[in-house]
Amino acid sequence: MTVTSAPPHPRIFSPAAVVASCVGFVLIGALQALYGPSIPAFREEFGLSPSAAGLGLSAHFVGGVAGVLLFDRLHGGGRVGNRRILGTSYLLMALGAAGFALAPNWPAALATALLAGLGFGGIDYGLNQLFAVGFGHRSTAMLNILNAHFGIGAILGPALIGAVGSAHYPAVFLGFALANLPLLLCLRGVRDRVPQSFGTTPQTSMTSMEASAMTPTESATERSTERSTDTYGGQVLARSLGSVLAVFVALYVLHVGIEAGVGGWEPTHLETVGYGAGAAATATSVYWLMMTVGRFLVAPIALRFSAQAIITVSCAGMTVCLLLATVPALAPYAYAGVGLFIAPIFPTGLPWLNRAAPRARRAGAVVIAASMVGGVVAGPALGKAIEWSGIRAVPLLLSGISALCLAATLWLIRSTRTR
Repeated sequence: MTVTSAPPHPRIFSPAAVVASCVGFVLIGALQALYGPSIPAFREEFGLSPSAAGLGLSAHFVGGVAGVLLFDRLHGGGRVGNRRILGTSYLLMALGAAGFALAPNWPAALATALLAGLGFGGIDYGLNQLFAVGFGHRSTAMLNILNAHFGIGAILGPALIGAVGSAHYPAVFLGFALANLPLLLCLRGVRDRVPQSFGTTPQTSMTSMEASAMTPTESATERSTERSTDTYGGQVLARSLGSVLAVFVALYVLHVGIEAGVGGWEPTHLETVGYGAGAAATATSVYWLMMTVGRFLVAPIALRFSAQAIITVSCAGMTVCLLLATVPALAPYAYAGVGLFIAPIFPTGLPWLNRAAPRARRAGAVVIAASMVGGVVAGPALGKAIEWSGIRAVPLLLSGISALCLAATLWLIRSTRTR
């Protein structure tokens, strides 16, 4: 008897392409973070109100959501390969950033921010999806490393604006646009097509010897049972899959809402409970730094523990830290803990989703788009709640949302358990 081993999975990324992908995530992290520190210059140059100046980031996020959904549709239909998606996204991001730097008026600036957001969404979608299936059991670890580089960019972007001054933001955006172009040369190291079975769990089937050993009656009964299972079980599977996807989306929207909520309201809360403006700003920077550090730290942990266990601990730790943030003396340290615990949720959830719903092709795109929507909605929604309850209630409000994340995680663990 000849025994043949299964062929190895083809490699999706060359080493150079992995490095280029991490650099790409540094760039999208920096792009998202460049708008806020540049607002004073926007307002002076174009004569904008604070709310009008804030539309720059909103246009970027709207473009990001559109980019995720557009490139997912093109990619899913088989019309566009991985290299073209990533290459087009880098070019759109470069053109949008350059256009934003050179825009003669605010409407033109918003249009180019939307264009840059389209490229941002394509890179976010494309690389997260490929990393989720491209490294086997190491995918969770690699996704955390990839998304940690997003945090590096988010830290470096504002630091760069601070170093040159917000009045020179056009030069920073132009430099950012040029930095995208060398990454196009590394796309040759990305596999253009990924096999459909990549990252999915193989299904067991009856062997020909087992089938031939069955009697005609047993065979007919088996076929009837299979048809019945396909009809009824398929309906149950469809309902179950819809519920799983809905809860995954809720988890992503809620946890990104917490991420944006802490980043946006931590300085105000700390100043309200007695900290100076400088200390509050420093503590917020530490929060973002801890989010980046947390993703690097969890990479080796992800090789030993399941995504479910990591996300459960993350949600529980995040909830405890937010409750501790209600104590003024502990608040800065507690917020740093929130950054550490929230860090793994986004990248660790994608491989889990890929395993739980391997046939739901658009699941990854939906939750990535949902995460961006969570960032957009979090500001106004949390602002309304704070108007009603007061600034001091910020950590309590966020801890309630974090508890919902924990409940969603526990439900998903029970619902996606292998039958």
